[in-house]
Amino acid sequence: MRGNFWRKFWRFIRNIIILFFVISIGWTIVLRFVPVYVTPLMLIRSVEAIADGEMPKNSKKWVPVEKISPNMIQAVVASEDNLFMEHNGFSFDDIKKAWKNNQKGRRIKGGSTISQQTAKNVFLWNKRSYLRKGLEAYFTVLIEIFWSKERIMEVYLNVIETGDGIYGVEAAALEYFGKSASQLSKSQSALIAVCLPNPRRFSPVRPSSYIQRRKGQIMGLMNKIPRVDFDKSDNSIKDKKRK
Repeated sequence: MRGNFWRKFWRFIRNIIILFFVISIGWTIVLRFVPVYVTPLMLIRSVEAIADGEMPKNSKKWVPVEKISPNMIQAVVASEDNLFMEHNGFSFDDIKKAWKNNQKGRRIKGGSTISQQTAKNVFLWNKRSYLRKGLEAYFTVLIEIFWSKERIMEVYLNVIETGDGIYGVEAAALEYFGKSASQLSKSQSALIAVCLPNPRRFSPVRPSSYIQRRKGQIMGLMNKIPRVDFDKSDNSIKDKKRK
């Protein structure tokens, strides 16, 4: 009797695990082609606003990557993930630095790649935990397998939190500069990118001296790092597969 119970229990656990893999892989493949209009963070922010007695604000507008200024793409790569076009989802040097900072009790900074941030924003919640980091790594592997670098960047720039109730660079460009994301200048792109680590605290239109200083650093780095070229990246991936 007891042995029968455990057999059923482990069969149930096995089926749950298989179901999770099937759903998560299928979901990832679907989102390779379908715009991501809602994320867990958007829902969490809405619930928080209602709990505070406020009306939720959700300013967002999906645009294809072709309608986002190359300046904006270059700015987030310079600010968030210099090796975005080269790595397979993880920057182990940055992970090592973050781990060392954590061991010393310092604030963790710059440990996640754009791929990891995209995985977190699309599939998971925002609060840090070992469970979330583990799932984040899993979904990062999935999007690196099933999505192109161009698609990862497109989704990232459309769902990233860019202000209080503002999501995506199109909504940010309209809110802060009164123009579409395709028209963002190098300076405006750098200002949005610099505020991404804490978009509800920092503002691109009311930049502090720290933000202005960081903007200058990012603009300098934008000129130094290789220009992001998705066509070249796709071709190099195809060449590697042929070899």
